[in-house]
Amino acid sequence: MTDPVGKLPSELDQLPDRDTEETAEWAASLDAVTEHAGSHRAAYLMRRTLQHAGTAGVPVPELLESDYVNTIPTAAEPAFEGDEAMESRIAGWNRWNAAAMVTRGSRFGVGGHIATFASAAWLYETGFNHFFRGKEGDGSGDQLYIQGHASPGIYARAFLDGRLSEQDLDNFRQEAGGKGLPSYPHPRRLPWLWEFPTVSMGLGPLSAIYQARFNRYLTNRGIKDTSASHVWAFLGDGEMDEPESTAALALASRERLDNLTFVVNCNLQRLDGPVRANFKIVQELEAQFRGAGWNVIKSLWGSAWDELFALDTTGALVRRLRQVPDAQFQTYATRDVAYIREHFFGAEPALVELAKLLPDAKIAECFFTSRGGHEARKVYAAYRAAVAHEGAPTVILAQTVKGYTLGSGFESRNANHQMKKLSGEQFRTMRDLLELPIPDSKLDDSLVPYGHPGADSPEVRYLQERRAELGGPAPARRVHPVAPLPEPSEKAFQSVYKGSGKQSVATTMAFVRLMKDLMRDKETGKRWVPIVPDEARTFGMEALFPSAGIYSPMGQTYDPVDRDQIMYYKEAKDGQILNEGITEAGSMADFIAAATSYSTHGETMIPFYIFYSMFGWQRTGDQMWQLADQLGKGFIVGATAGRTTLTGEGLQHADGHSHLIAATNPASLNYDPAFAYEVAVIVKDGLRRMYGPDAENVFYYLTVYNEPMPQPAMPEGVEEGIVKGLYRFKEGTPAAADAPRTQLLASGTAIHWALEAQELLAADWGVTADVWSATSWGELRRDALAADEALLHGEERVPYVTRALAGAPGPVLAVSDWMRQVPDQISQWVEQDYTSLGTDGFGLSDTREAARRHFGVDARSIVVAALAQLARRGEVKPERIVEARERYGL
Repeated sequence: MTDPVGKLPSELDQLPDRDTEETAEWAASLDAVTEHAGSHRAAYLMRRTLQHAGTAGVPVPELLESDYVNTIPTAAEPAFEGDEAMESRIAGWNRWNAAAMVTRGSRFGVGGHIATFASAAWLYETGFNHFFRGKEGDGSGDQLYIQGHASPGIYARAFLDGRLSEQDLDNFRQEAGGKGLPSYPHPRRLPWLWEFPTVSMGLGPLSAIYQARFNRYLTNRGIKDTSASHVWAFLGDGEMDEPESTAALALASRERLDNLTFVVNCNLQRLDGPVRANFKIVQELEAQFRGAGWNVIKSLWGSAWDELFALDTTGALVRRLRQVPDAQFQTYATRDVAYIREHFFGAEPALVELAKLLPDAKIAECFFTSRGGHEARKVYAAYRAAVAHEGAPTVILAQTVKGYTLGSGFESRNANHQMKKLSGEQFRTMRDLLELPIPDSKLDDSLVPYGHPGADSPEVRYLQERRAELGGPAPARRVHPVAPLPEPSEKAFQSVYKGSGKQSVATTMAFVRLMKDLMRDKETGKRWVPIVPDEARTFGMEALFPSAGIYSPMGQTYDPVDRDQIMYYKEAKDGQILNEGITEAGSMADFIAAATSYSTHGETMIPFYIFYSMFGWQRTGDQMWQLADQLGKGFIVGATAGRTTLTGEGLQHADGHSHLIAATNPASLNYDPAFAYEVAVIVKDGLRRMYGPDAENVFYYLTVYNEPMPQPAMPEGVEEGIVKGLYRFKEGTPAAADAPRTQLLASGTAIHWALEAQELLAADWGVTADVWSATSWGELRRDALAADEALLHGEERVPYVTRALAGAPGPVLAVSDWMRQVPDQISQWVEQDYTSLGTDGFGLSDTREAARRHFGVDARSIVVAALAQLARRGEVKPERIVEARERYGL
């Protein structure tokens, strides 16, 4: 809406103007400049005024975009603290060997990516030589999130410094023999080199933010001083389209994570073509990061552009650079100088005159190769400014040419991401450009050689000396010698083993109470990291607020509204709880940082992340794989689990499938406990397996329920069955010696339906049923698969599930609050007749009883299904099934 003269209303209209005459004079001055010197001059003066205001401490907001030029002028660049010529030779060898490795691998059709590292080589080389701290010095070193498609260049550098051999490089993407190099950064496949898996694009930047945040968490809680660690995340401009890439930018600035730097390689290309064909990705990212509160450094142009900018007395060049869309600028890098003179400089008279002063060689240098990301001095200046900046994270937007130094057939071509090899002629061109001493005789179209200046060459000595000064090799993953965690006090577990008596307690609440007691343990209590996505009260965790505190680097700067209550909302700088707000992705990123602290920082932490089970594997399943890839440990807990227990919430909250998804992850041990004591046994065993003397690189997924039920005391001798996945909970009492028998296997809350069905079968139909608690369908299957594998090696092994059910009379009926495929995982190893009941389909809103009747898993439905099994075996008359359905109203 506008006023009668078309002026847009502004928040300034709400503020009193104490001197309207002075305000009018300022406006008139701006009008005069615009009229006599043009709008560009007026805009320049306004930006200068805002810049001066900021310097003078006047509280005015910054502009979200600056001109399309370098943030750090050439005259303001710091002195370069290295041997630039030496580093150029090192970068040349790395470029060559990265291209040779992928090209040689193409013989076997394994592929690889060349163009990404070619564009980013100096972004890495400068960091390795001057900034990235290794793990052999004081502290934990820096954490490096390497862009996945740049991995060939990292392997090439490891080859140069002697950490990899030619044979290793020839095994790129050929891992089946156990000695190959993984395609991308992968700690599970190459655990001495890679710390962070990053090629699932978007997860790297998200995890980097939460890693930087977790570093501060460790410091503020007094676990370890991580103040010397810096987190570097190397990203592609196309990767920034992933929602996870920018999901936590505000968190990073809000918590002032100046221990974090993003380096975005802006080569203007994604996998199929331009990132922003009709726009400018650098300007878009600058506005996005500035708006989120980040320090932004643009390194766009190489030193060859200095002359052009010096000649640009009217600002026409800067204006034109900002106007040209990225796809057109990409085209300039592939066309001749005449095309650039016509289509770039021909846009306005001032540029035509400027171009007359430039020889073709200068234009070619500027438009074809001279980018800020390709010059060590430009990158060094940006990195130095980033690590010196205080109070906010920094993003460096470095412009490069994708495929740089690979020749005209690669550089800036839309298809270069999919181009897997160079010809002999292309290698000759590359050799000449990089000035490498490789003879023509080795550069035919057969097998291009690797290049190495020699283990005792000046290049290798320089490289190794620089790394030694910075604290050792990088990237590198180190599992520090961490002593096993002592077992927590048995007292916490014993209180759960006793049961709840007549009190009804949900297993969700039982788990939280157990965690609360374990967090009080003198030895290990401080190592627990509770993580929750703004649902602590849903899971009964508010009791932890005043005792453990919610982590906030600011502490609590306000009086909480519930301060007079026992369980008030308490934030603290040394708080233990990570309450992340409504972000499951952020919570998982927190979990991963805590779950891998044993390797990143040499400090074992025990994270447990509790969430609506529906919003775990379904919503953040990719991060669950990232957790496994990164060899993380801890407990992820799907609360309010199952399809029918969350009364009234409906389809979008009704999880009947997370256990099926979880079963696909080899590192995830998945349990669906029915009783509180089972939860305690599983947690105790998990602490032993993950943090004991023979620690394993696994994590636990537990599902717990929000349905309050009386919790029985733990029977004797069931611990092994709980851990392995199955034990007989309650044996049926035969009504007669020849009574038909059946076996009811149930997990989670379904155990209560099975127990009721056991009573109905005996009382109404004379059928004896044994009820078994199936704490883990997944672990039963894992054990059975291992037994099958053993047979292939000549070892006779009977699966645990087969042994447990051996001799059990009658058919087996498995039931759970999950889709039938979950219990069906074990069917082939059950010798008895086997069938299942489950909650297949979509969830719905209703009472628990109605929902279970709808899915056919309530006690009466179990009775009918059991009778049907027995009827097929001829042990009960078929008409009993019809009779039962009528009696129960099914």
